[in-house]
Amino acid sequence: MKKIISVVLSIAMLMSLLAISTSAESKDDGVMSFAVASDLHYVEPTSEIDHDIDDPIFYYANRRAQMEHESGFIIDEFLRQCAENDDCEFILIPGDLANDGKSNLQQHLDVAEKLKRFEEETGKPVYVIAGNHDIGYDCATTPEVFKEVYSEFGYDEALEVVDGNCSYTADIGDNYRLIAADSCDPSKSTEDGLTTDRLSWIVDQAKKAKEDGKYPILMMHHNLLDHLPAQRLISRNFIIRWHLSTAEILADSGIKLVFTGHEHCSDAATYTSLLGNVIYDFATTSLTMYPLEYRMFYMTDDEIRYENKKITSIDTQALSKAVPEFTDEQIALMDEDFEAYSKEFFHHSIKYRLGRDLNFDKMGIEEDAFYYNVVKAAVTGLTDILEMPFYGENSVQELAAEYGLEIPESDYETPWHLVTALVGMHYAGSEYYDLESTEVTMLLRTLVLILRDDFAGIFDTFYLVNLANQALAGMGIDSLPKELTKLGIKVFGSVNAAEYAILGLISPLLYKFAYDNDGVDDNNGSLPGYGTVNIQSNLNNIVNNYKTLTDKIVFYVTMMVKYMFKGINIPVTF
Repeated sequence: MKKIISVVLSIAMLMSLLAISTSAESKDDGVMSFAVASDLHYVEPTSEIDHDIDDPIFYYANRRAQMEHESGFIIDEFLRQCAENDDCEFILIPGDLANDGKSNLQQHLDVAEKLKRFEEETGKPVYVIAGNHDIGYDCATTPEVFKEVYSEFGYDEALEVVDGNCSYTADIGDNYRLIAADSCDPSKSTEDGLTTDRLSWIVDQAKKAKEDGKYPILMMHHNLLDHLPAQRLISRNFIIRWHLSTAEILADSGIKLVFTGHEHCSDAATYTSLLGNVIYDFATTSLTMYPLEYRMFYMTDDEIRYENKKITSIDTQALSKAVPEFTDEQIALMDEDFEAYSKEFFHHSIKYRLGRDLNFDKMGIEEDAFYYNVVKAAVTGLTDILEMPFYGENSVQELAAEYGLEIPESDYETPWHLVTALVGMHYAGSEYYDLESTEVTMLLRTLVLILRDDFAGIFDTFYLVNLANQALAGMGIDSLPKELTKLGIKVFGSVNAAEYAILGLISPLLYKFAYDNDGVDDNNGSLPGYGTVNIQSNLNNIVNNYKTLTDKIVFYVTMMVKYMFKGINIPVTF
């Protein structure tokens, strides 16, 4: 029976490979090069700026970290760079062209005008697909309206346009076919709408592409693969349903490259099917938020090269005319170092968003709720530590020492700066903070500090403990639970078993979030081209895939056991 199964699988794999390699025979060695920019989130400039944050420069930072007032000028700079770049033959934009595109048709009209002017001046085509911010039912911009507004950017020259959604196909270069698939559910805010019918359509289009001697490339808004640890659980509306089984189907249909957006991160993820076909999902960060990047691809039959490009300046004179509320100081800072300016804007935005999410009204907790004081103590303790300076008097380092924890020296001013730096690294891609790094060490130890100080603070809210604290205040004891916690640490050691167990479970997630070691660089690298697919390469892919999976399982189990064994004082070395 095993032999029969092996023979069937071998024949199936051989037929799949022959279908792909046959279409490769007609390819030439020319290079096709193009730009990919996602999530433009254009907002028309206004004369007034909202003041949501208490900061003299970055008062207009927002929860999505989007540089809304600068967005049009960032898009202009991106198009200028593409116009002057002889290697850029065309542009792909996988969704969210306008920030409020569902309800504000003018935003779409403005973006379309910019793209039209670019095409007319350069002769370089632009191909778009809708994102969740772009279309909706019973909105100003329905799928049909979207296709009409952007008719010149993929639809007019399409080989096939789907009724009822924004999907289409078009030939790009001499050897490739773009499958622009609408992955949005226009009736919901962010969820994917990649139904079985739409998936079948993609597979059929990939088959037609191969029959016509073309390599299929897929572009859609929602992510195909995880770009966060357990993204389907943590950020489920940003990745398609049944993503692994879908990746299996798409990889075996001959699709090697997928361009997505939505998550606003620069990340390359890979999946290997059971037949050894590899598919890569390149999620591209939002063009109009830190790190202000887009991608360039250079493709031949044998090789796919890619690199990230940055927006390092904009026309601030035009910006100040369009938005006169920008001060001379803000404009000067943008002119001095626009990347640094955008990073600080990002820091204030992430801090604002996380702080906003910890608001009692946002969490729906009423003041008369019986658990109000407990939650208030926990949230206050958390935010107090995040706001503290890392070093000096009344610092995190000083408080941590009281709990037996050592905070290493660094350039980070507060835990907020550390958190936003790690989040910023996720958006920028090519994360390099492993578990031995200063950043992850500081984060883990700050987490333990929050657990100890915060939980001890929660006990202070109980009536009897509060009475005891009042009685002991005259003796110079600040908090009974906190003093008992510190005493326990002195007697039993620095970190208890429960805390190590928590760290053991959290560390794999932190590792994946802060250190990207999947073998595919997020921002600059080289991959085998479409024309390299053959039986030997697929067999090698299968072997490498099983080895990679085994290595990951061993690594994660080792990591958890290491922390847990340490927690119960069992001497273990790895």
